[in-house]
Amino acid sequence: MAWQQRTRVMRLLRKSGDVPKRSLWQRVKDIALMDVAVLARGGVSAGSIEQLEQILLESDFGVPVTLRLVEEVERRAKRGLVKTQDEFQDALADGIEAALRAGNSDPQLRRSAAAPTVILVVGVNGAGKTTFIGKLSERFRGEKKRVMVAAGDTFRAGAVDQLRVWAQRTGAEFLEGRAGAEPATVAFDAIDSAIARKVDVLIVDTAGRLHTSEGLMEELKKVARVITKRLPGAPHETLLVLDGTIGQNAVQQAKMFGAAVPISGLVVTKLDGTARGGVVVAVHEAIDAPVKFLGVGETAADLLSFDAAEFARELLSDE
Repeated sequence: MAWQQRTRVMRLLRKSGDVPKRSLWQRVKDIALMDVAVLARGGVSAGSIEQLEQILLESDFGVPVTLRLVEEVERRAKRGLVKTQDEFQDALADGIEAALRAGNSDPQLRRSAAAPTVILVVGVNGAGKTTFIGKLSERFRGEKKRVMVAAGDTFRAGAVDQLRVWAQRTGAEFLEGRAGAEPATVAFDAIDSAIARKVDVLIVDTAGRLHTSEGLMEELKKVARVITKRLPGAPHETLLVLDGTIGQNAVQQAKMFGAAVPISGLVVTKLDGTARGGVVVAVHEAIDAPVKFLGVGETAADLLSFDAAEFARELLSDE
């Protein structure tokens, strides 16, 4: 149902002109490679391959994944397995799914055997961290879990206020530190409070930070160390929230955050605002972390649990 909802949302957005009107698959079908007569002969022209590579790169798959996808199409064509548009579509979809299932790819959230499960959320300003935390909180509340949200951004009052509103809306408990307090101290106190209140899930927000700021990345490392010191085994998840509209910049962000703290899962937001969904594959490839959620809108229902097969087929749909 969730993927059907996303398809409906994308269709409405295209009609309104808010996203590119042509899907990835619609662009791929334009190239000469889709000439069934050419495919039936088991060959593809150099020009067609070059066009396919360009389209995939423009869709933010990145160079390594693009080369593998093209090689898979060529391999199947030479074996006589790509003679129709459907077979070509299947070859690409299978390649995308395989890329997403390679390496560390389990989309399930890790949960602690003993409460609380601690989830650390990181990312740059504007990526959608606060909205994601609110959606995730509501999802846990729907599972009848007791949730606490800790505001680790102690320098921006607006960020704390936004998080407080989401906590109130979802029925989560809320903890904030004093203005200007050490974020690591807030995280430490949040664990103490979560244990005392018998909370099931503690979600710790962090200040949105430029991935190129060495000082802020060192602060993030300290937050993670303090959480582990206070509760061995935590954080049980460190989720990196990335804006899906920024293309290959998201890959660079993922690499920088991954160098600072162990990223256990990826959350790609704003996919209702772009047709360049290849970035989802590229970031997984870049840091070998599983994609766990996609954000396709502003409501809690628009947070989708990730499924590699569904995503690959949806990415190549005509909708």
